[in-house]
Amino acid sequence: MTFNANIEKKEYDTFVNNHPLKSHFLQSYAWGEFAHVSKNLYPHYVGLYDDDKLCAATLLLEKKLPFGYSYYYAPRGFVMDMTNESLLKEFTEMISKYIKKRKGIFLKVDPDIILKEEDDKGNIIEHLYDGSKVISSMQKVGYKHLGFTKNFETSQPRYTFRMDLTEPLEVIEARFHKSVKQRIKKAEEYEIEVSLAAKEEVKDFFELMKITEHRKDFVSHDLSYYQNLFDIWNQDHTCNIFLGKIDLEKIIDKRKQTEKELKEELSKIGETELSKSLKNQKKELMRRLEKVTSDIEKYQKTLEEYGSKIILNGHFIIEYGDKAWVLYAGNHNILSETGSNYKTYVTHLKYCKEKGIKIYDQFGTIGDLREENPLYGLHDFKKKFGGNYVEFIGEFDYVTNHFMYFIFTKLVPFYRKIKMRRAKSKK
Repeated sequence: MTFNANIEKKEYDTFVNNHPLKSHFLQSYAWGEFAHVSKNLYPHYVGLYDDDKLCAATLLLEKKLPFGYSYYYAPRGFVMDMTNESLLKEFTEMISKYIKKRKGIFLKVDPDIILKEEDDKGNIIEHLYDGSKVISSMQKVGYKHLGFTKNFETSQPRYTFRMDLTEPLEVIEARFHKSVKQRIKKAEEYEIEVSLAAKEEVKDFFELMKITEHRKDFVSHDLSYYQNLFDIWNQDHTCNIFLGKIDLEKIIDKRKQTEKELKEELSKIGETELSKSLKNQKKELMRRLEKVTSDIEKYQKTLEEYGSKIILNGHFIIEYGDKAWVLYAGNHNILSETGSNYKTYVTHLKYCKEKGIKIYDQFGTIGDLREENPLYGLHDFKKKFGGNYVEFIGEFDYVTNHFMYFIFTKLVPFYRKIKMRRAKSKK
């Protein structure tokens, strides 16, 4: 077998895009280009040939370290039959030689090989391969398994929800939790409109991500990150930002019309002695009138602060091959009662199905399912759409320089912790 450290773009993407077992957007040529521009990582497109036929390939992202060292990461790699231990061994040895020459300390791999999958009823989904055997094979070859993490400690999520979009839409929607169906119906009442973002609207999505970042206490990316991803990915593939929008002037006008109708109905009942049924009817009309009046006041204040047309949600969907991933989602702090987030979700789900996408991945959830887990709300939201709960086999490191690996993965993080503690103590 022969090793190629610089596969031409067309050959590489054709192989990865059409691989029956391991096609993933994080292994695409475009992702390597994006990672170089936005993350300062250096892409290497390497592969193994058997009789001039490509049988294994991977994107290696090189992270430069001090003193000329580096480490390499194959996100969701490799693109090959991971159950073929002899092929895995040979490919790993070839990659090891390649990165050693470039002062590579280690190689990180986190294959999207499923360890366990459950449907929405908790039934185990059987697969053609056994994920635990792949773990064993990788360890035999020399990989160090980094454990079965439960939250978002690893480079990519170890858990996710996936939907099979080859099923009829009515079957998919039947799995939605009743609260999802209710909120989608509520979004129709508020006339939520969902549209595809134009290039100039990427900044609107970014603003939603900043709001979400502040609310959820996580660090997002700058505007150029999303603009670069949108531009680079749409050169050869497809990505879309779905924006959920509301027109408050229309909502206020509808509420005012309802208010007028309720007052007219109340005037017909009058103030004279009433029967029990009329008293109950009047009580209900007054309750509804109070709610409508309150809504008008609330939405008028919101309109004065934010304007009439407000973007409430933005979801970044990336497509590759026959799969799609809900990569990023940002939500406004206001008007959550409109159900806009749910309408946006179901809109891009239907869009993906209509395009012939087979697998729809919600890109990340947790394995620690205690309700006190701060991330449980995210899990509960995604679960309500009825996808299969998927657990991947996790991260692996293949060490090529044991001494420097110890320095950069143990001593340097320890030194940084001590430095941070000292800085905090001085405040």
